[in-house]
Amino acid sequence: MPDPEPSAPRVHARHGPEAKHALEAEAIIPTTKWDEEVARGLELGLPGADSIADRRIPTFSRGELPHYAGINTFMKAPYLEDVRRCGEYDVAVLGVPLDAGTTYRPGTRFGPRAMRQISALYGTYSFELAVDLRESITTCDLGDVFTIPGNIEKSFDQIDKAVGHVYASGAFPVVLGGDHSIGYPTVRGVARNLDGRLGIVHFDRHVDTQETDLDERMHTTPWFHATDILNVPAKNLVQLGIGGWQAPRPGVKVSRERETTIMTVNDCVDMGLDTAVERALEVAWDGADAVWLSFDVDCLDAAFVPGTGWPEPGGFLPREVLKLARGVAASGLAGIEIVECSPPYDSAEITSLMGVRVIADVLGTLVNHGHLPRAEGE
Repeated sequence: MPDPEPSAPRVHARHGPEAKHALEAEAIIPTTKWDEEVARGLELGLPGADSIADRRIPTFSRGELPHYAGINTFMKAPYLEDVRRCGEYDVAVLGVPLDAGTTYRPGTRFGPRAMRQISALYGTYSFELAVDLRESITTCDLGDVFTIPGNIEKSFDQIDKAVGHVYASGAFPVVLGGDHSIGYPTVRGVARNLDGRLGIVHFDRHVDTQETDLDERMHTTPWFHATDILNVPAKNLVQLGIGGWQAPRPGVKVSRERETTIMTVNDCVDMGLDTAVERALEVAWDGADAVWLSFDVDCLDAAFVPGTGWPEPGGFLPREVLKLARGVAASGLAGIEIVECSPPYDSAEITSLMGVRVIADVLGTLVNHGHLPRAEGE
C-alpha cells in the first residue's frame, strides 16, 4: 500500500491567513532532493574537515550553500553542456546576451550574467507560495546563445533556433535577456513549433510596436514583427504598464491600427490588479493555444530598476508587478523572458534581483497550479 499523504500540523489562529497556510504547508513539503544534494556534495566535494561539527558540509562547495560561493548558474541549477538533453528537464534556462537593439543605454548583453550571479542569493523555497522548486521540478541551465555582435538579424536567427529547440523539447524555456528586440525571435521560435495560436502578455512602459527604429529592427519593434507571424495575431497581444514620456508615436499608431490591448499602470491600479489579470488573460487566451510572457524590467518605477536602458518614473511597484505576473502564470505559459536588465547602470544588483524574483514567482505559481512539472509522456 502507498504511504498515506502527510497531514499539515495545526498552528495557532493568530497568524495572518497567508502565513498560517505557509506554516502548515512547509511541514509537509518533502526534503528528498535537498537530502540528495547534500549527499552529492559530500561524495563529489569530499567530507568537511574534522573540525566541522555539521557533517553535511563538504570541503568543496557543491550545491546551494554557501550562497556566496560556487560557479553561478541560474539559482545554482546544474549546467547542461549537452543541449540536446534539455528535454529531460522540466525547465531550461538560457541566456541571450544581446544589446545590439538598444537605442539609448546599452549593457543588456551582461544581463544574463548578472541575473545568474544575484540568483545565488535565493534558495528554492518560497514562504508565501508554500513551494520548494528543488523538490517540485527539475531545472537545468544551458548557458548562453551565441549572439553575433554587430549583426542583429543573424542574432535573431540564433535566438529563434535556440528557443525553438528548447520549446520543442518539452522543457519550459526561461530566457534571460538581452534587450527587448529578442522578443521577436523568441516568439518566432515558439510559434513555429506550436500547432495553434500564440498569445503574448507584455509587461513594459513602452509599446515596442513600431516597424523600425533608426532604420533597423530594434528593441522598440519586436511586436510589430512578432504579430506579422500568422499564428501570433495582434488581437492576442496584451500590454501592461504602458505610459510615460518614452512612447514613440509610430508605435502607438500601430497598436491602435492592429488593435492590441493596452492597460496603463493607472488602469491596472484603478480597476484592481485581479481585474487587470482577468482582462489580460481573457484577451491573450482568446482562441490561443499557448501564451508567452515577455517581461521588461522597466515596467517598474525607475526607483526600483535603475539598471535598465530606458528608466521611466511612474511604473509599477514590485509587489504590484509580482501579483500581476503570478496571476498571468496561473493559467499556464509557453515560456517567459526577462529583458532590458543593464547591469552597468544598476545599483546593488537590485534590477537583476527583480528579474530573478519574477522568474521564481512565475515558476512557483506554475507548480502550484499544476502546470509544472510536466506530466509523464509530455
